[in-house]
Amino acid sequence: MSSQESSLGRELKAGAPSFSFEFFPPKDDAGEETLWRTIAELEPLDPTFVSVTYGAGGSTRERTVRITGRIADSTTLRPIGHLTVVDQSRAELENVLKQYAAAGVTHLLALRGDPSGGPGQPWAPHPEGFNHAIDLVELVTASKIDFCVGVAAFPESHPESPTLDHDAQILARKAQAGAEFAVTQFFFRASDYFNLVDRTRALGADIPIVPGIMPVTNLSQITRMAELSGSAVPPEILARLEPYADNAVALRKEGIQIATELSDALLAGGAPGLHFYTLNRSLATREIYENLSPVTA
Repeated sequence: MSSQESSLGRELKAGAPSFSFEFFPPKDDAGEETLWRTIAELEPLDPTFVSVTYGAGGSTRERTVRITGRIADSTTLRPIGHLTVVDQSRAELENVLKQYAAAGVTHLLALRGDPSGGPGQPWAPHPEGFNHAIDLVELVTASKIDFCVGVAAFPESHPESPTLDHDAQILARKAQAGAEFAVTQFFFRASDYFNLVDRTRALGADIPIVPGIMPVTNLSQITRMAELSGSAVPPEILARLEPYADNAVALRKEGIQIATELSDALLAGGAPGLHFYTLNRSLATREIYENLSPVTA
């Protein structure tokens, strides 16, 4: 990364709300057709960036790099490629950086990633690799390739973190190492996000922290995803959703409303934007975007 702040870093600090979307590499050709249709449907919203996730241990590396590169080459979108340290040596990570650069991708999200055995399993670094996301940030920023680097943040605490203050300290260290922005894990209480921002700012880090939004369209799915991330769906949210457990249409409508209310509260409170976890579908994201209060949209 160059010593000068990237255009994305400046944009996220500029004040106008940022809107961005996250996709995952599909497992087959049919899934990839769905993904490209979703990208086409979201492109007119002119997002600040879009990101493509990276499977555990590099399991989707080739597809991730290829899709991210195609977005850079054939759309108007600014793509961010994910990169994790799971089951990869330093040399392998350096090779992926070269692949991204060759594909025209200049923005990365540097992550530790889940243990290779899955969330909740013991973490074991590659013997020739890294132990923490900050190690990857330092590798990228020290490389001769000019990347803008982002990192993850955790409003409800990383599952392996002892305290919320520790989470803020780690995020501040990532910023000091060269990260220009952060994107949070999804959450449901605006207060959790703003508390993380306050803790990070108290440490002297002014890195933009973009809140992640996960629309609730399936109760069992979102509950399971929350558990895997080390958190839980708050009781007040469950109380709004559970009456519609047997009515998929009504539950989806209430889930969209909950996400809209959260999004409005975040933007009204000064969040730099919203990052939508799309699950490779555009409709819920577009509905929330269209529902946002006029003063914040």
